[in-house]
Amino acid sequence: MAETALTSTGEPSARVGGLQGIVADWSSDQRAFKNVSWGKAMMWIFLLSDTFIFSCFLLSYMTARMSTTVPWPNPSEVFALNLGGRHIPLILIAIMTFILISSSGTMAMAVNFGYRRDRVKTAALMLATAAFGATFVGMQAFEWTKLIMEGVRPWGNPWGAAQFGSSFFMITGFHGTHVTIGVIFLLAIARKVLRGDFDLERRGFFTSRKGYYEIVEITGLYWHFVDLVWVFIFALFYLW
Repeated sequence: MAETALTSTGEPSARVGGLQGIVADWSSDQRAFKNVSWGKAMMWIFLLSDTFIFSCFLLSYMTARMSTTVPWPNPSEVFALNLGGRHIPLILIAIMTFILISSSGTMAMAVNFGYRRDRVKTAALMLATAAFGATFVGMQAFEWTKLIMEGVRPWGNPWGAAQFGSSFFMITGFHGTHVTIGVIFLLAIARKVLRGDFDLERRGFFTSRKGYYEIVEITGLYWHFVDLVWVFIFALFYLW
């Protein structure tokens, strides 16, 4: 049933209700993105599509693990390190998780100072976030190297189910690629912030109108998403 609304000229117009009304509002950009910039809206749409991809990866991993008849390798043993003669399970993964979660804090503060137009603090916190991310990727490279030297391959491993190797490299590799891209993006935006591109309205990629630091928030959305995905990977892959 149609609802009655007024147009900009004051004349009555028919507004479609129900599902058709929702589709009409979204497609005409009347409500959903009325107060949201296209940059932020497009980032949300990208993150939504990326959520589907990571969800498919994790669901495929859970399906493979629950359906295999061969014993699944114990993550506490596979991802353990020998430190000082002691066998410590998941110590590297715990440190990696702490680093990545800490980076969300520095990124949130960078967004806060960005909207205060504090160039130095914004750039410094973005660089700190990038350093956390680079450290995470470096530790992940160490983890990959260790497991490869121990015989883990996409088609097999010495501890049990062959699907373990393919699941590990696919999920952690895809996430590590996202972190690497995020680090590069953080460095590029931090450089633009530090040299005053957003205050001088210097022409170039990702430079918006003068004094507008929204790109810092958009970068933060991406980074928080990467951190959140890691929480699910940590819970489902390393703790299960």
